[in-house]
Amino acid sequence: MPIELYNKDGFKRLMFCDLNLEGTEAVQSNQFLIVNGDTGAIIDPGGNLAYNSLLLGVTHHFAPSRLSAIIASHADPDIIASLDRWMTTTSAPVFIAKVWERFIPHFCKPGKTDGRIIAIPDPGMRIPVGDGELFALPAHFMHSEGNFQFWDPVSRILFSGDLGVSMGGNPREYITSLAPHLHRIEPFHRRYMVSNKILRLWVNMVYKLPIRMIVPQHGSPIVGPAVREFLDWANKFSCGIDLMSERDYVMPV
Repeated sequence: MPIELYNKDGFKRLMFCDLNLEGTEAVQSNQFLIVNGDTGAIIDPGGNLAYNSLLLGVTHHFAPSRLSAIIASHADPDIIASLDRWMTTTSAPVFIAKVWERFIPHFCKPGKTDGRIIAIPDPGMRIPVGDGELFALPAHFMHSEGNFQFWDPVSRILFSGDLGVSMGGNPREYITSLAPHLHRIEPFHRRYMVSNKILRLWVNMVYKLPIRMIVPQHGSPIVGPAVREFLDWANKFSCGIDLMSERDYVMPV
């Protein structure tokens, strides 16, 4: 069953968090369905493990032929490896960073993506979804070279991709206080975020947004007081190339 993140006046925001886990060794990942009346969008549809259940989830709200957009934060397999099947089932365009525009056809049979890829420019853009829109916000190098997060002004949810990830917990349990969860957050960010400079630039961009919830692509939603706690933590966190030195580049014994 999906987690209902928001539901008001025909606008629904659903998170699917366990479509790819049973009987596999795959990393846990979240997929998101945006419902705006009789249409909607999928954010980070995931791999083939998630496809059947996510498609069924879509049909509970509108016909797949009504899907307005397939949106990808970046081009990792856990984000968009199921693209070939979505290209068959729907006629929706794919929104992805311009730097990945010529890479994602590799997920599909020849010709399936022709004319259906909308490249998001580096500064971001507004993506129309029925009577609403999502804002693609620059999140480059967190962790991917071409990377976007998606701000929903209706629900005030920031779909944050790999930023805010927590590993090993229950994704159905919201994070309302950051400190008890840092042991599940810090190791991932230490390796997958490129530098504190990038985190600080991101914090400066989003700090004034009225964020109600940060929902990453792995792990639990961050809500309430934990939202500002996460921004303050990210602003000071050393990671990636901040931590690298000569000891990390030596010939193996």
